[in-house]
Amino acid sequence: MDGQPVGSRKEAYDRDGFVIVREFLVGKELTTLQSQLDRYIRDVVPTLSSSSAFFHDRSRPETLKQLQHMGCDAFFNEYRAHPRWCELATELIGETSEAQEPEWFSKPPGTVHVTPPHQDNFYFCLRPPHAATLWLALDPVDEENGCLRYVRQSHRKGIRSHNATQVLGFSQGIFEYSEADQGNEVEVTLQPGDLAIHHCETIHRADANQSLVRQRRAFAMVFRGQSCQRDETAFDRYQTSVKAQHQELGLDAS
Repeated sequence: MDGQPVGSRKEAYDRDGFVIVREFLVGKELTTLQSQLDRYIRDVVPTLSSSSAFFHDRSRPETLKQLQHMGCDAFFNEYRAHPRWCELATELIGETSEAQEPEWFSKPPGTVHVTPPHQDNFYFCLRPPHAATLWLALDPVDEENGCLRYVRQSHRKGIRSHNATQVLGFSQGIFEYSEADQGNEVEVTLQPGDLAIHHCETIHRADANQSLVRQRRAFAMVFRGQSCQRDETAFDRYQTSVKAQHQELGLDAS
């Protein structure tokens, strides 16, 4: 990996709500993951419902922008137990952690796809909030093609109010996003194989991909600490909102 001492990674994660690990996957490990993702997109995605594979335009396969429920595939179900990922998540979260189903994100060139400011735990509804998202860059990621932007130390201030959006895949977002929030943003530039890890209550967002030719793809897994329990009432309320959005957009039931 990047040679960053274990203690300093944990310290940065606890202090800022995120940390970057350079060259987390390199060489064969990275190319194997990329080839399996290519296979999944080629062979599996055409069989999925519209609530598991999100497109800007389903008639244009190149506009695929998000994949959920990837645990249906044997490779990706087994990948959840990859020791390097599990060990890093456990180190940062501070307790034994388990990966949820892998996800894939994209901002295809030539499309307008803005990720609204949000906190993952508004969706997860976990108490205590001992969870983290591990987000692996598959392409060079920078300001032009929609890099992640973290609000430093926002994980220390609890869950903010979210409202419904019209953004498929990010159905709830923070509407009262202030100049102070923007002033605390950190732009995260990454190379393929670099990993960004953020606390489940860290506010983050991403602009649209402004490039007409460059991809911005990423593979991610959410890890939950063993002490986490889901607030079922809050989760049911969130799920009701998601289903309503999917119905409005004409998607299949999940």
